[in-house]
Amino acid sequence: MVVLSVPAEVTVILLDIEGTTTPIAFVKDILFPYIEENVKEYLQTHWEEEECQQDVSLLRKQAEEDAHLDGAVPIPAASGNGVDDLQQMIQAVVDNVCWQMSLDRKTTALKQLQGHMWRAAFTAGRMKAEFFADVVPAVRKWREAGMKVYIYSSGSVEAQKLLFGHSTEGDILERKAYKNTASVFVLPVFPLLFVQLVDGHFDTKIGHKVESESYRKIADSIGCSTNNILFLTDVTREASAAEEADVHVAVVVRPGNAGLTDDEKTYYSLITSFSELYLPSST
Repeated sequence: MVVLSVPAEVTVILLDIEGTTTPIAFVKDILFPYIEENVKEYLQTHWEEEECQQDVSLLRKQAEEDAHLDGAVPIPAASGNGVDDLQQMIQAVVDNVCWQMSLDRKTTALKQLQGHMWRAAFTAGRMKAEFFADVVPAVRKWREAGMKVYIYSSGSVEAQKLLFGHSTEGDILERKAYKNTASVFVLPVFPLLFVQLVDGHFDTKIGHKVESESYRKIADSIGCSTNNILFLTDVTREASAAEEADVHVAVVVRPGNAGLTDDEKTYYSLITSFSELYLPSST
């Protein structure tokens, strides 16, 4: 097994989701198609709710910013003409969402609506997130070694929490722990100790993943130096941006991920499983 030694100054592990912790097939074949197939029904069901109206307002604002793009789909404001007007507006939102998704856009407006739709699906038990088998054991090991673990994804923070909170392995945001490294906990009031496996989440609100400044902002938010962070991602453009900010990087090679060029294979540290990371501080 290949072993990649984590630099001694690293105290934070920053994780991408798609293609790193979660199979790309789950995202592309289940999560995204669910949005396209159900967005109209969702809007019709939730239209009068404040949250849905906030989502639509954000999408309308984004559509105005996108007006100069080829194929852009406008979202008209309500004109007060009753049912027909409402259905036309809903259809405009549906068309806009599908247009953005066809271009794999990662706008905050789109991600926010997707997050709310996935929340409804996950909480109703209509789907569960899939994670690679090595993810949870590795994260638990890192936390026990004193590492902090954060998530950075183009998906909204809410969507991230849904994935980790409704997975095929249960709720992996919060794990029940019966013991620490020294002894078994027996608490008189709370029989179980809950250990937080993930310290926090970041999305595009802090910046896009291909911009180096985003990683500096993340370090500032965490309260550490950029060279205290190891970023795990499957996308070399993201890895390059993180490196420009003096963040340590490893590129994760998983089934279904995009292939790497020979130069990328030579330049980047590669792992195929989180179990291949060796933490010197844990020995």
